[in-house]
Amino acid sequence: MPLTAPDFDRYFTPGHSFVYENGDRGTIAVAVAGELWLPSGRVSACDPFVDLGGGWARPFTAEVAPGRYRAETALATLTTPGEDPGGRPHLRTAAARLVIRDTATAAWEMAVTEGQDAAALADDGYFGYGVDAGTGCFYDPAADDSFPDCEGDEGPLWDAFEEAGHGPGPHLLTGERGHNLVAFGSGWGDGHYPTWVGRDADGRVTCFVTDFFVVPSPADDAA
Repeated sequence: MPLTAPDFDRYFTPGHSFVYENGDRGTIAVAVAGELWLPSGRVSACDPFVDLGGGWARPFTAEVAPGRYRAETALATLTTPGEDPGGRPHLRTAAARLVIRDTATAAWEMAVTEGQDAAALADDGYFGYGVDAGTGCFYDPAADDSFPDCEGDEGPLWDAFEEAGHGPGPHLLTGERGHNLVAFGSGWGDGHYPTWVGRDADGRVTCFVTDFFVVPSPADDAA
């Protein structure tokens, strides 16, 4: 059976806490980036330092009405009992969410691109995007070539993270022709991460959520 979606309500409940097996603790806060413009109603996700531009990141098959939608992240503050956290908290992006409508999510499905079939996946298998620069993002594919200077350790995207002390963000960045994207740190860093599509009881899309595997499942939570 392919990987199933976790309980994302926990991820986006400010104050939710969890404990890892080693005793480290995490507490969730929600950081709102702003509104992401989807002129085509389609959503792409990728590591923007690696795959943004040139059509490398294919959009998900799930589409919504064109518009502007709230982008936010679930930020986990991690602490070790008995240790002084110092002046700078240890923050990790647990998940990133693009909210399409503020209605309850009744069902989750794996976000797929054209040609992908989640039913064909092996046990605990999933589709997702690869991260090689510790960063993920959401954007409309119409904006794919609107950020020509966002490559490597230069340009406005790099500047946004650098000015924030290379913390996890999120950052809402505007490019050419008014297009924008929302970028955020990818949990523990490089890896391969799934995105999920939430739907309400009427089958309408409620949100897109990328999970960065920071929050343990209830079965693994030592709290």
